[in-house]
Amino acid sequence: MDDGVQLDAGVVTRCRRRVHLENDPAARDLPKAPMDAGVEQRIADAAEHRRAVAGQLAALLGEQWVAVSREGTRRERERATAEAMRAGTRFISGAQLPADPDGGRLGAIDLLVRSGVGYVPVLVVRHKTADPGNGARTAPLSDPTPAAARPDPDRKVRSQPRDQLRLVHVRRLLEACGMAADDPVGGVIGVEADVVVWHDLRAPNWPGGRTALTEYDARFADRLDVATAAAAGAEPLAQPSRITECKGCPWWPTCETELRERRDVSLVVRGEEATAMRDAGVGTVDELAALPAERLPEVQLSPGRGADAVLLAKAWLRELPLVRRVRRLAVPRADVEVDVDMESYADSGAYMWGCWLSGTDIGEAPGYRAFVTWDPLPSDDEARSFAEFWTWFTELRAKAHARGLTFRAYCYNELAENRWMLSSAERFAGKPGIPEVARVREFIGSDEWVDLFAAVRDQFLCPHGKGLKVIAPSAGFHWRDDEAGGENSMRWYRDAVGLDGYAPVLSQRRRLLEYNEDDVRATWTIRRWMTSTAAEQVPYAEDL
Repeated sequence: MDDGVQLDAGVVTRCRRRVHLENDPAARDLPKAPMDAGVEQRIADAAEHRRAVAGQLAALLGEQWVAVSREGTRRERERATAEAMRAGTRFISGAQLPADPDGGRLGAIDLLVRSGVGYVPVLVVRHKTADPGNGARTAPLSDPTPAAARPDPDRKVRSQPRDQLRLVHVRRLLEACGMAADDPVGGVIGVEADVVVWHDLRAPNWPGGRTALTEYDARFADRLDVATAAAAGAEPLAQPSRITECKGCPWWPTCETELRERRDVSLVVRGEEATAMRDAGVGTVDELAALPAERLPEVQLSPGRGADAVLLAKAWLRELPLVRRVRRLAVPRADVEVDVDMESYADSGAYMWGCWLSGTDIGEAPGYRAFVTWDPLPSDDEARSFAEFWTWFTELRAKAHARGLTFRAYCYNELAENRWMLSSAERFAGKPGIPEVARVREFIGSDEWVDLFAAVRDQFLCPHGKGLKVIAPSAGFHWRDDEAGGENSMRWYRDAVGLDGYAPVLSQRRRLLEYNEDDVRATWTIRRWMTSTAAEQVPYAEDL
């Protein structure tokens, strides 16, 4: 198989059709979407994080640490890695494993650690690898070995299946070249870059009691079959079907064209639901829209989803952005209302809390205000901005209650706001103005905290998605910035605080404030619209 297909670790978490297209010679000239600017930035951030951690390890490990040069061809780097392993080098950074042509694998790893007579892999990633708790096995960066790992009283492992599968890929490459340690373990250094979290790749912690080893082997064998068939020009083993991954896939223009030409059912229901539809003989949106109620039990979907799918198909055929599930829409309202939107930068922190105050006058100017830090995250100044937000917010709530007025706050998809409110209270506990975690939990569990996303989800069918940017135009709201979006805001933030080593760009700070203001004005517009007669013009499901 010297000239055969050779795949990297990414294929096991990649769409099967994408694997086909990446290995099909006939697909080389097909149109591809440009890489999203936000994705491109995350890749650059991850590369910078790996370089920083490599420097940290070099300083800690001294002469025991050797780096494989990033210069030269892949084969040259493979030879350099093989020589370092044969020499018994204790820590090898930036390793390019010898390719495994018989197994169809190639790959690199951030760090190889000598363990016994072989090596174990260590990944460096720019996401969290652990959560507060206990039970994770960790080792210090000064001794990043399995032998130094101990149960950590302050950390529990955060589920990151992709990390484990990447570790198994390298394990298989080490086995192929006779350099694998006896124990199938792998480590991960996360965004905090303070410890190595070690994983036992034999642990039965996957669905059905599977291990990371068995899960990887099954997935890789499947992707290798798909890629081999594509490379040979044989009958494709993977056909296009819309899934979540499609949104950022470079091959989406090609797949979308095919799916629309055949009016594929996955344009309305994605993933496993689309597979269930096809298994029941329903392959197009038209067939789904015409599916009689008595045939719904044939489609193995969760209760209620079959009827929803039929309505979504009917709405898609009529190009309707929304369909009402209920005759009369409802959103909890109050005398004093605040729309809240938080802006964060990856896992580094929340740098802005934006609010739109409306309703009964209680001595506070209505409209927009933001509580923000422009110190590059992570920074203790984040505690100051969160404390100012929480103090203003809770004082407003107390004033309303004191005057016998009702109070409610609104967000769009509470998961993000809840995460950072709780995280801020935990991380900055004891600092001025920081609330106790229990007080935050009391608020987010109360009926005064309203998730507008849930109201939309429960009362509308949304053929094109339920995101704020999708729903708000139906309520008549439009963002001032044509590039407004979460991914672009990451790039604006880097400029605004000078993360790339340049002077902060003040115009990008203004842009972020305007973007955040528009987000809270969007939720304000949606809930006002939902409680007006205008929303009754949206077609009702039973009338389709």
